[in-house]
Amino acid sequence: MKKLAIVIGEPESINSEIIAKSWSKLDKISKKKIFLIGNYELLKKQLKIIKKKLPLEKIKNIKFLSNNNKLQIIDIPLKFKKPFSFKNNESRRYILNSLDLAHKLAFSKKILGFINCPINKRKVFKNSNQGVTEYLSKKHKKQNNEVMFLYNKDISVVPLTTHISLKYVSKKISKQLILTKVNILNKYYKKILKKKPKIAILGLNPHNSEFKSNSEEKKIIIPAIKILKKKINISGPFSADTIFLNTKYFDVIVGMYHDQILPSFKSLNNFKAINLTFGLNYLRGSPDHGTAEDLIKKNKANSQSLEECIKFILRKSNVKL
Repeated sequence: MKKLAIVIGEPESINSEIIAKSWSKLDKISKKKIFLIGNYELLKKQLKIIKKKLPLEKIKNIKFLSNNNKLQIIDIPLKFKKPFSFKNNESRRYILNSLDLAHKLAFSKKILGFINCPINKRKVFKNSNQGVTEYLSKKHKKQNNEVMFLYNKDISVVPLTTHISLKYVSKKISKQLILTKVNILNKYYKKILKKKPKIAILGLNPHNSEFKSNSEEKKIIIPAIKILKKKINISGPFSADTIFLNTKYFDVIVGMYHDQILPSFKSLNNFKAINLTFGLNYLRGSPDHGTAEDLIKKNKANSQSLEECIKFILRKSNVKL
């Protein structure tokens, strides 16, 4: 039986806590369908500190996965002295080795897909504009053909550009970028969610720059929408300041940049949202929050987003991408 991998991710984080809390809430069938990728000794020591228990079993590789009642973990080497304190280079290698193994297994269809728990991308990626979404797309040889899809059953969002500074957004926006990203969004939404999405797309400027002739809305966004409308149910451009008052009319809102849509989306959905990557040949998700280093060892972390992620990918694991 193929299983779903959960990459433990950032060592200095709440990840051990949310994994333990999520495991305790899973039914018996779901528990048999997941395994971990990470360092066995580290997880064991972190769980002891936060007084959480998991029936862990260390295994060498995927060949040793079984359907017993243990939470099996493929052990990734990691040198450490303190369970919640690391040198950046050591944790960086550990996280990338874990992600690389998960990608390799998912790409070759040996697992159902994978979830990576939060990482601190500033510690992991030398390029400050890169996150896990971009990293996996590059390994997939589909760079710039990935879509960051933030999902909730009521409304989902997609940032057209992801982790770039605001001063570069207007230079990055192009008609071709809009066409590429929206077509990928539409294709994967239909495949995974079995529905043709109703898509709203936002302008770049406040009040869409009043649609001035030299604005990005007039020169780039509207021409792209006209082309997309021939095959896709898309409307816009809408102004970002009011779009979240009208979410019942749409399935997905596409924004021009990360913080144009993420703050409102997260405010509405809190821990009920998950982060998915569209454009890969497998399902990859992550909780829609960060490492929460301020909550380490306090037993106050909310595991709902990870729980939602596990349930979603297990439910959609039969989808062919």
